[in-house]
This record gives sequence, structure tokens and C-alpha cells, in this order.
Amino acid sequence: MNAHASVLPGYSHYQATRDAARVPLHLHEILGALSHAIDMTEGQPPGHSVRCCWIGMKIGTQLGLSEPQMADLYYTLLMKDLGCSSNAARICALYLADDITFKHDFKKIDGSLNAALQFVFQKTGLQSGLSERIRATLNILRNGGQISRELIETRCHQGADIAAKLRFSRDVQDGIRSLDEHWNGNGKPEGVAGRDISILSRIALVAQVVDVFFQDGGAQASCAEISGRSGTWFDPDVVQAFERCADDQSLWEGLITDTEPLIYALAPRLSAFAVDDDYLDDIAQGFADVIDAKSPFTADHSRRVTLYADMIAEQVGLSADHRRWIRRAALLHDIGKLAVSNQILDKPGRPSEEEWISIRAHPAHSEAILARVSAFRDIAPVAGAHHERLDGKGYPKGQTEATLPFEAMILATADVYDALSADRPYREAMSYDAAMGILNAELGAAHHPLFVQALANGLQLLAGPIMSELSAQDVGGGLATTNSSA
Repeated sequence: MNAHASVLPGYSHYQATRDAARVPLHLHEILGALSHAIDMTEGQPPGHSVRCCWIGMKIGTQLGLSEPQMADLYYTLLMKDLGCSSNAARICALYLADDITFKHDFKKIDGSLNAALQFVFQKTGLQSGLSERIRATLNILRNGGQISRELIETRCHQGADIAAKLRFSRDVQDGIRSLDEHWNGNGKPEGVAGRDISILSRIALVAQVVDVFFQDGGAQASCAEISGRSGTWFDPDVVQAFERCADDQSLWEGLITDTEPLIYALAPRLSAFAVDDDYLDDIAQGFADVIDAKSPFTADHSRRVTLYADMIAEQVGLSADHRRWIRRAALLHDIGKLAVSNQILDKPGRPSEEEWISIRAHPAHSEAILARVSAFRDIAPVAGAHHERLDGKGYPKGQTEATLPFEAMILATADVYDALSADRPYREAMSYDAAMGILNAELGAAHHPLFVQALANGLQLLAGPIMSELSAQDVGGGLATTNSSA
């Protein structure tokens, strides 16, 4: 073990959590809790995915699906919006609109031409100048079909790809990919029709619309919407199954109570197994993909922060298990950013005071989301403290060196280094020297000297083999020094 390990500052949150007995971790509970993060970026009331799972499982039972089909349906419903963050930046750019509000309201239009036109006029460029708004509106009116198809295609394929990384079956992946296909063939992204659409998708789309309209107008509005789209959007057999479910008051009661325990009780026996550490790592990495897809300026941010945090942890001599724990915190530290509009995240200028309030809230959102997840509850306070400083001038709680676990200090240093060394909407990426200069200028105030030095040492070690390889290939002319390349 490295000699640094005996002189680490503060206290170890990891060590404190190791003393508690570890409860068995089950997939349905982990994903049910994490689905709340997806709901935020979709602009839906908390628990939307969980409620959809409750509705969809009732429909599946009415349809007499087999046990394997019900297991796949369960996870399709919970994870239907896995790809939702991937089109957020483009929605902002095209519609000059808040992506979260846009997505919330978009789910309520019925697909008719009049509704679509009204939506475009009401939502496009409300906070932009007249000329910008006119240009954006004309672009959407001229290219609306292609734009809509591309947005949904990105979302659906990204969701299916992440589902594959989370080890879900091909049927679950297809169920997520085809969520926006319509019975009459006028859906997206492929225009598939009728029974060629996955039955999981057909049920999930109905369940989604039921919850959206129930939250907005109650059971009567919800039933009317489903009935009105039978044979166009929806499979008539699925609509009839829903209507039979709607006659049972327990369906609606389940939507106005704490729905999570209800769906956990419905967890498929085929997949109600305990989650091991390797699978937990896959889940953390899958949701890091959801987080990083939110903005082109944070693409791979979570993975790079994870690399830097692990580098620091290795340099100060932490154990393999301790480093694995920190890597999970790093992968998920920005999950709260799913609640922040891309109009703010991708803004080229300085945020307004109101926008800063939203930005500064994201670590608290991260902590609250992770605290819901039994598997990640132990990392929640560390992930939630990645913008704290040693001098108490950080956010959201203004913690100081005396109250911060050293794992949070590691994460904060890794996060700031990546923010400085990557492109941002308001500036280009800084060089290694410039980024490290800023870190060193705030030693003892924002960052602990031990961890800044550990990062520098790790980057030097990482850069050595890279430079040797570039030199051997005779392509390293402009990267001749470690400082210019790390």
C-alpha cells in the first residue's frame, strides 16, 4: 500500500458504510429507483416510469402474456425512456426551447396536423428574438417530418443500446426501440405497423399515454384518449385489455399511492435475483451513458471523471474494493444534471442568477436520487458533494474540510480537472498546464494538495506510454512534451 494511505485527510465515508450489514440488492428495486432520474429529463411527474409499469403489467396480465413475456414487459416499462437524454441538446437547438418542458408537453399532443402545428407555434423560440424564432419555426415546418424521425430514432436506438449494456434480452431492447411506433404505421422511427410492432412496445405506449393523461386530467380523460386512438396509435386488442383493467378501481388507486411497493411485488420471478458487484458496475456505467448523452459538452464526462478519480485513488494507495466504490460514485455523480435544461447546460454565455440556482441544485438532485437506490445509497453523500470546497464556499451545502469525506475531495478534484480540460460552450478546452495551474492556485481552499499531486502523478504516468507510442509511430511532433498532451 502507498505510504499516502496512512495520512489521508478527513474521514472515509467508504469505511463508515462498510461497517453496516449489506442487504441483498435486487435488480427491480435498483432500476425502479433509478427510473426517477429518467422521469426528470422527460419532464414527467416523479414516478412516471413506475406508474407505467403498474399500468402495463395489468394490461399484460389481461392479455395473458407468458411468464417470460411478463418479465420482459416489466423491464421494458421501467426502462422505456433510457434513451431520453440523447436528443435533449438537439431539441434545444432546433426549437430554441427548454427540452424538459418541451418533452413533457409533447407527450400530450395527439399527432394530428393541427395539434402539431399549434405545438410548434406555441413552443418554438419563446425566449428568442423574433428573427430567430421565425427562422427556427420555418425550418421545423419545412423539415418537420425528418426532424421528428431523427429525434425519435436517436432516442429509441440509444435506449436500446443502453438496455443491451444492462444485460436485457433482445425482446426488451426491441420493446424500447419500437416504443414510438403506431398501429397504423405512421409512427417512428421505422414506420412499422400492426403486429410487426413488438407487443411490449404496444403495451408500453398505451401505458405511457394512460399515465400522462391521468396525471393531467384524471381517469376519464385518460380513458377517452386511449379509446380515441384505438386503431391508429394503439393496437385495438391492447386498448380492450386496458378498458377491462380500467373497470377495476385498483388500477387507479395504484396511481395515486406509493406505486413502488406495488410494482416491486410484481417483480418477475425469472429475474428477481440478487445483483452482484460486476452487474452493479454495468448498471452504473449504463446510467453514466444516459447522463453523458444529455449534452455534447459532457459527452464521456462521467467516464473521464471516473478515470481521473481512480487514478488519484490508486496513487494514494486505496484498496481495489475502495477504488471500485469510488468509480461508481464518479460514474453517477452527475445524475442530477438530468433535471437541468439543456438551454442552461449548453448556454454559450454566463448563466443568469436563476439559471445558476438550477445548476447549483444538481448535486443535491444526485444525492437524492442515489439515496433512493439501496445499491447506491452509500455513495450518495460523496456524489452529492462533488462541488463542495475545503473552505466552505462550494455547493449545495457549503461543507468544509472538517465535514467532507476524503472520497468527495477526490471526486471534486477529478471533476474540476475534467471540466477545465474539456470543451465547454463558453470556452475551448484548457491545456494540461493551464488546468493544473488553476487547481494548484486553489490548493487548501478548493482542493487538497495530496489529491492534486496524486492527479498530476497519475497523468504523468498515463502520458508516458502514450507519448512513447506516438513517438514510435513518428506522429508525435506537436505532442513532444507530457505537459502539452495530458
